[in-house]
Amino acid sequence: MPMGHTATEEAGSGGLTATEHRLANGLRVVLSEDHLTPVAAVCLWYDVGSRHEVKGRTGLAHLFEHLMFQGSAQVKGNGHFELVQGAGGSLNGTTSFERTNYFETMPAHELELALWLEADRMGSLLVALDEESLENQRDVVKNERRQRYDNVPYGTAFEKLTAMAYPEGHPYHHTPIGSMADLDAASLEDARAFFRTYYAPNNAVLSIVGDIDPEQTLAWVEKYFGSIPSHNGKQPPRDGSLPEIIGSQLRTVVEEDVPSRALMAAYRLPHDGTREADAADLALTILGGGESSRLYNRLVRRDRSAVGAGFGLLRLAGAPSLGWLDVKASGGVEIPAIEAAVDEELARFAEEGPTPEEMERAQAQLEREWLDRLATVSGRADELCRFAVLFGDPQLALTAVQRVLEISPLEVQAVAKARLRPDNRAVLVYEPTAQTDAAGTEEEEAAK
Repeated sequence: MPMGHTATEEAGSGGLTATEHRLANGLRVVLSEDHLTPVAAVCLWYDVGSRHEVKGRTGLAHLFEHLMFQGSAQVKGNGHFELVQGAGGSLNGTTSFERTNYFETMPAHELELALWLEADRMGSLLVALDEESLENQRDVVKNERRQRYDNVPYGTAFEKLTAMAYPEGHPYHHTPIGSMADLDAASLEDARAFFRTYYAPNNAVLSIVGDIDPEQTLAWVEKYFGSIPSHNGKQPPRDGSLPEIIGSQLRTVVEEDVPSRALMAAYRLPHDGTREADAADLALTILGGGESSRLYNRLVRRDRSAVGAGFGLLRLAGAPSLGWLDVKASGGVEIPAIEAAVDEELARFAEEGPTPEEMERAQAQLEREWLDRLATVSGRADELCRFAVLFGDPQLALTAVQRVLEISPLEVQAVAKARLRPDNRAVLVYEPTAQTDAAGTEEEEAAK
């Protein structure tokens, strides 16, 4: 089968390079050689996440992340984990709004095993998928929902805030975990149809990074993936675009058994892949990225009204990104006082912009985070997949650092002024139930 075109580009990240190839069945393959250590990372991104799901059938993307580890034609039960770990490798999978990914990091001489395993489940999962494995993993996912969302303090905050920030009917209105009712309603035929539609080679990007021989690696990819048929039944994801500003402050107060009062908010910010998103990332880093940030200094150090304060960016490509504010109050401090201080700091930042020192520190912080990602074979494999799936070009991963460093203080100030406003946020306030509050007060009195 013809391999299609190959593209190579010197990158702006320490000379890292990547080559691109395409199999006849549509599978995109990205290779990046790195002979520093004798390991190889395999990363497979499928262009399917919770945004592709329809009402009444949420959670299928995440359910499949689990089903992919339940055996395929030649690998029974838990065999995928056993074979990879037995060969000295590590592995996992994750689901987001925009994609589902699977990844292994292997000793370089075990690379072929990882490729064979990924190809076996892409090509033959349906052979092994039956009512028993569906029931088994449905229960696992429901249990995960209980452990990570329903039964932990602030556990459903993300779900509540995204449901507020993205209106009913929007593809990002529900989170990847899915609802209990929808998980119960999913039939074996629903699952099979979902797999046939989205787990096709022409809906995936495979990246392989590390101590590899590109020619041999491509030969293995062709051998194991080349005969898997493509599938053309996928509908494009629903439109996720929204006005730049929410238009009014949305607000929910939750009374729950939580350790302390909390103020959380989601601001609607620019789409990932834009200069404005990079500017927003820098703004949030200056305002709430760590203990040297403005909000931490104001709320935790100066006012002592909070025990923690953070502000970060959830980058999204198919919908506006979210600026995620999270402040946990000190005992006895009321939320209005914290909210007033936050708004004061945001207004000052919008008016004055960042200082040169803040810009330098924030750019250095984001640069370090990016370089740390690209320095590991698994991190680089993941970023190559991300830029290939979401933006059509894996090479953009290798120049991301440069783009952050090109942003000016004026651009950072402009995005803060335009977006970090009270009428552009969904607010979630946590108030402890009476008994929690009383217990907290007693503990504080005892500590004095």
